[in-house]
Amino acid sequence: MEHSRHDREVLLAALEAGKLLLENGAEIFRVEDTIYRICRHFGLTSASAFVLSNGIFLTSGDEEEKEAHFARVLLIPVNGANLGRVAEVNQLSRQIENGEYTLEQVRHELKRIEHMPEFPAKLQIASAGFSGACFSYLFGGGWQDALCTIGIGILLYLYLLKFGKPHFSKIVCNILGSAWVTFLSILSHRIFPGTHLESMLVGGIIIMVPGVAFTNAIRDMADGDYISGSVRMLDAILVFFCIAMGVGFMMAIYSKIISGALL
Repeated sequence: MEHSRHDREVLLAALEAGKLLLENGAEIFRVEDTIYRICRHFGLTSASAFVLSNGIFLTSGDEEEKEAHFARVLLIPVNGANLGRVAEVNQLSRQIENGEYTLEQVRHELKRIEHMPEFPAKLQIASAGFSGACFSYLFGGGWQDALCTIGIGILLYLYLLKFGKPHFSKIVCNILGSAWVTFLSILSHRIFPGTHLESMLVGGIIIMVPGVAFTNAIRDMADGDYISGSVRMLDAILVFFCIAMGVGFMMAIYSKIISGALL
């Protein structure tokens, strides 16, 4: 009975580690590898994990009798990425293999990682403005475009943090966000002559591009995880489509206004 309880605690710890990795944007092979590393170190070799982009199936049983003594299915919604937590769990699994943690310490560390604070909202907003300005300059804009894109990036991230993500679905949030960036870019272009609309627009829009999800989708498919890779790829493509819709809608309105004014 004591041995069975120990195995259950090991499996629950491995499942929690996999959950933290998957919900924070880790690749499928990394999730499976971490689960197996933890189980093997604590003497559990019969564990079997099946990981999808939004779920983990973990079972363990008697290898001779082929009976499952533990079975758990964990649904994990597709969210954004927090690579800091991914790095922490990845490092923890290596330290576990080196014998640096007991099972109780592992559970404590997983709780600590789960409650790691996000980056402060002010830092996220400032980083959005700075990165938007850099991309604007990188794509052919001048210093005026970069300065305008700082404001565009800040206002975009304020919208995402305060209104978009808390109140709207992912589709509506991305459509409205890209339309908001397009409107601000057009407004800046009209107010400050000599700025380049396309540079400011690209600098603002690229903040919304799901680069981590798209990259992980390619890596999953390259590793043979076609189901998870396809789901993640579809999710990224949906975001691209929503961004295009928002930009196209606002540009169409702008074109109508300009053509009407000329007439």
